[in-house]
Amino acid sequence: MDAHARRMYLPDTMTNWPWPRAINPHFEEVKAEVDASFRDFKALSPESQEAFDKCDFARLAGLAYPNAPREHLRIGCELMNVYFIVDEYTDIENAAVTKEMLDIVFDALQNPHKTRPEGECILGETVRQFWARAIQTASLPSQRHFLETFTAYLRAAAVEALDREQNHCRSIDGYLKVRWDGIGAKPCFTIFEMGMDLPDEVFYHPVIVELADCIRELILIDNDNLSYNREQATADENHNLITAIILELSLDRSGAMACAARYHAEVEKRFIDGLAKVPSWGPSIDVLVQEYLDGIATWARGHHSWSFESQRYFGTGGAEIQHTRIVPLLPKVNRKATSAVAKVNVADLSKNYATVHREQPSRRLEFGLFSSQISVIE
Repeated sequence: MDAHARRMYLPDTMTNWPWPRAINPHFEEVKAEVDASFRDFKALSPESQEAFDKCDFARLAGLAYPNAPREHLRIGCELMNVYFIVDEYTDIENAAVTKEMLDIVFDALQNPHKTRPEGECILGETVRQFWARAIQTASLPSQRHFLETFTAYLRAAAVEALDREQNHCRSIDGYLKVRWDGIGAKPCFTIFEMGMDLPDEVFYHPVIVELADCIRELILIDNDNLSYNREQATADENHNLITAIILELSLDRSGAMACAARYHAEVEKRFIDGLAKVPSWGPSIDVLVQEYLDGIATWARGHHSWSFESQRYFGTGGAEIQHTRIVPLLPKVNRKATSAVAKVNVADLSKNYATVHREQPSRRLEFGLFSSQISVIE
């Protein structure tokens, strides 16, 4: 395999984003609590739990909610675990089993004080405990908004499972229509309003909705750019924006990522321009709106930073890849090979990254940001 096929250039999409990286001062303490609590579920085998821990999902919450009070940071940390354990459980299942699991999740949210049936999939109790804790300190509007948006996420996850079962690759537009809810960003935003009573006339105002949609798009684009290598290695790349661009526009991987980066820049501009259109609802509401919008904008930065700081996508090489922008293509791994030992097998790609780094030739690759052409310099 030549250098073109073995390496990809990762555009730096967040260079001009005005919101800086920050982490919640309660992060380390809350992370320890949440990680210990999650292990008590015994949702994963020891090997998969080790791989799951390397992803450091609590760090994602710490970076996404740097100004949240301690109790809301914990809710954010638990929500990140909910998202990713649901993904790990459903990604290996067919559409029918996935729907059964998602129905359990939905029921747990609707009945947070109901004892879960004995022998039920652990997702039910995981989600029940998360939501039972959340509603203790979350405002009523934020609870309604969370249930509304998380239900949309569950519907999208069911569609993704059907696509996966049928090995269906969508067009760019078709993919985005499903992924806008499937990325799960909107429920995450409701944590910013858990300590406030944000009126529905504000939450559903077209300008506010458009701004939240912009951040959702930024997270989607960055997620699919940054996770693509992991997903192609685990044979889960069909439901990814980069794959949709490759197939529809006949680009190579780096060209598709450059195309996604241009889309990202356009959405950034829409968000910045849209801030000037936010109406006033009076001083007491305007300060809440400002806090909410600053929060969701910070979420985009936090997600981007976490992608390099955790081992989820780049193993221990995140800092180097963030600097060089060069990503070695990972070899394929077979997640289902160990499913007889452990039903859910969380892929640990850190060793794969170490291997491909050792195998890479000492040549420098130059890439044009908006070109799919690659030149190799000896």
